[in-house]
Amino acid sequence: MSIVAIVGRPNVGKSTFFNRLIQRREAIVDAVSGVTRDRHYGKSDWNGKEFSLIDTGGYVRGSDDIFEAEIDKQVELAIDEADAIIFMVDVEVGVTGMDEDVANLLRKVEKPVFLVVNKVDNSSRVDDAVEFYSLGLGEYFTIASINGSGTGDLLDALVKVLPDKEEKEEETLPRFAVVGRPNAGKSSFINALIGEDRYIVTDIAGTTRDSIDTKYNRFGFEFNLVDTAGIRRKSKVKEDLEFYSVMRSIRAIEHCDVCLLVLDATRGFDGQDQNIFWLAERNRKGIVVLVNKWDLVEKDHKSVKEYEKIIRKEMEPFTDVPIVFMSALTKQRIYKAIETAVEVYNNRSKKIKTRELNDVLLPIIEGNPPPAYKGKYVKIKFITQLPTPQPQFAFFCNLPQYVKDPYKRFLENKLREHFDFHGVPVTVYMRKK
Repeated sequence: MSIVAIVGRPNVGKSTFFNRLIQRREAIVDAVSGVTRDRHYGKSDWNGKEFSLIDTGGYVRGSDDIFEAEIDKQVELAIDEADAIIFMVDVEVGVTGMDEDVANLLRKVEKPVFLVVNKVDNSSRVDDAVEFYSLGLGEYFTIASINGSGTGDLLDALVKVLPDKEEKEEETLPRFAVVGRPNAGKSSFINALIGEDRYIVTDIAGTTRDSIDTKYNRFGFEFNLVDTAGIRRKSKVKEDLEFYSVMRSIRAIEHCDVCLLVLDATRGFDGQDQNIFWLAERNRKGIVVLVNKWDLVEKDHKSVKEYEKIIRKEMEPFTDVPIVFMSALTKQRIYKAIETAVEVYNNRSKKIKTRELNDVLLPIIEGNPPPAYKGKYVKIKFITQLPTPQPQFAFFCNLPQYVKDPYKRFLENKLREHFDFHGVPVTVYMRKK
């Protein structure tokens, strides 16, 4: 698919335009400049032609801000990837020094560049847009990304210059969400995996704000890796922007197949990590715990076992979860982390034949029946797996209301023991025969 990059200085409306074209509120939009930091991908189409869009952070040259230098690097990478470039400017502010910096960068690019003057929502502003000829990029398009005015003419011209690429059938790839508290090393982990600085990494907590997908292939298995903003506890969320970021991270957990929960080894499995773990468990997602920054911990031959014991104690009763000790910085065991996530995904997708379930579990249940309740005995006659995305099982019996949670946990443990649901929550339902 052809790729179109949207570039420009901060706060000209790039993310609003991006959201309009992909028809979803995917990129965070706020009046504060510098909200978008990483490259953000989406899909759009016009006149039957599909193309990928890249939303970039605002380009600022010569800033002292630690993020600005990283954002500039992301913008330059996006320009390299793109087949065509939309350079967005703001009619309300007029031509600025930063606009001229971007124009200087784009004049050296041998790709179609569309100069787009945004926020032109009345006739007097159409006349104001004339000053953008001074950028030396030729004709411009006037639009208002907030209401879509003028975008049709721009898109007509854009799709004409996009190369025709062979269309592939769209496939819904498994989604692995990398989640955790701020500054645990989520973006560093993904950058180490894909071998490029796809995500901005700094020592400042809260660097990542959007939830962003990257297609990845490993062990002959293709999936989407989703980098998310760090999830803080409610009392620590100070600004609207961070609230949106946390909401997007929670949504990423809800829409993924496997959660890779990244912990900071120097902090341990504390309250907020546990909250994220239980959020993933409540949503019945596959879970892999990645203990990052393991290279910073003083260790002896017992360290791994002791650390693992502490984590599993906090996870009770759902302790059948893989734990991988790794370092995104030194790349220690990062591929083991992905291999484990693929195994957990396969466990979550597992379908067990009804006959096999009954042959294995009914003799066990006969030897360990549910306790009698008020002098009444529960007889389980039949078991089947339900047709759901995650493992759920129905046990048919005469008195389902008398089967209590401890016995349901016994049944769950027997399912895990015989069919390997390592890393996956299992749900047991008792049903009337």
